Amino acid sequence: MTTPGNPTPAALSMHLRWQLLALTVLVGAVFYWLAPVLTPFVVSALLAYLGDPLVDRLERGWKGRHGLSRTWAVTVVFSLMTLAMVGVVLLLIPLLGSQIERFADSAPRYVAWFRDTALPWLEQRTGLSLESLEPGKLFALLQEHWQQAGGIAASVLGGISKSGLVLLAWIGNLTLIPVVTFYLLRDWDTLVARVHELLPRSVAPTISSLARQSDEVLGGFLRGQLSVMLALATVYSLGLWMVGIDLAFLIGMLAGLVSFIPYLGAIVGIGAGLIAALVQYGDWTHVILVLVVFGVGQTLESMLLTPWLVGDRIGLHPVAVIFAILAGGQLFGFLGVLIALPVAAVVMVLLRYAHERYRASELYRAGEEVQLADNELPLPPGDRTPVATGVSWGEGSTVKEAGSVKADQFAESPPRATFDEDDTDESDTDRTA
Repeated sequence: MTTPGNPTPAALSMHLRWQLLALTVLVGAVFYWLAPVLTPFVVSALLAYLGDPLVDRLERGWKGRHGLSRTWAVTVVFSLMTLAMVGVVLLLIPLLGSQIERFADSAPRYVAWFRDTALPWLEQRTGLSLESLEPGKLFALLQEHWQQAGGIAASVLGGISKSGLVLLAWIGNLTLIPVVTFYLLRDWDTLVARVHELLPRSVAPTISSLARQSDEVLGGFLRGQLSVMLALATVYSLGLWMVGIDLAFLIGMLAGLVSFIPYLGAIVGIGAGLIAALVQYGDWTHVILVLVVFGVGQTLESMLLTPWLVGDRIGLHPVAVIFAILAGGQLFGFLGVLIALPVAAVVMVLLRYAHERYRASELYRAGEEVQLADNELPLPPGDRTPVATGVSWGEGSTVKEAGSVKADQFAESPPRATFDEDDTDESDTDRTA
């Protein structure tokens, strides 16, 4: 029993919910304002999250052997991650540089193909005059509006000059990432334990359960999707190289790295691959071979890579994935694109939990209880049929017949609640007393 001066438990619960809502809004606002500064810390947190399972495994040891200390385990994992990144950079930079240089040398061929082949074909198929899209016409139009173009160029150059400071800040953030990653890896378990200690005891089990589900979803997505992207980039690059496309590595890497957005990787890769095949060879054989390469890649992704490496634990619809990436980029820029899918995966876990709570609530099950009560209504006295369904009361109501039940019997004698004989005797005794 509560005293007049003390709030009820329901009031305390509502007050706590409003406090949590206000805290969530405040954290979101701070996150939005500090998005440019938080980028290296978010990248470091993702790297630490990916490396923490291996650190824990090194601490435990294998097959009963004594494991390493936390600091030594972090040092080993951090060194492996650094070597892997350096190796990828040393391997990719020369290849990308040569591919970009080859693309620059082939640019006049692409312009000539666009002017002499693509535009006439489009005009013939569409019946439209597309002469204004010719490169020469575009250059003449630029000269005609040179003053306006000069203003645009000046603003672009001004932005480039201002971006020098941004470049320096980006380099500083890049050097900050390894330091923050090392310390987050070393203290990851301690930070998780501290956060768990701060949780209210009444909701700690629920939040811990949701955190475990989110960890399963995030781990499967980040580690699995990264493996899928690298595998597709390798398949596309090798396939286009076997077909004989000059820009095979550039197109394959681009298509593989953007494959985390549903269908975008295949669309970009097929479009760029077809243009490269038409410019370089100009026959249907290589066009068909390019389509075969991407068809094989999509088949491997849908039937082998995604079920094996990612699974169906995320449950994000392709439209939801695209919306999450666009919304994250609009709100937080590059940082938003980086964290869009992990945040969307956690939101899906919370929505599933809310859906389960709603299905178990009285609001959802109220209709079932009312229907059950209707089905258990007794029939009028003297009726031989023991079941009546679909009872409806009020003006214009109808009753579905079951056996020999008639609607006029219900109209004349509405059903009444029945009691056991013992209950009736007890109630009569109480009234007499």
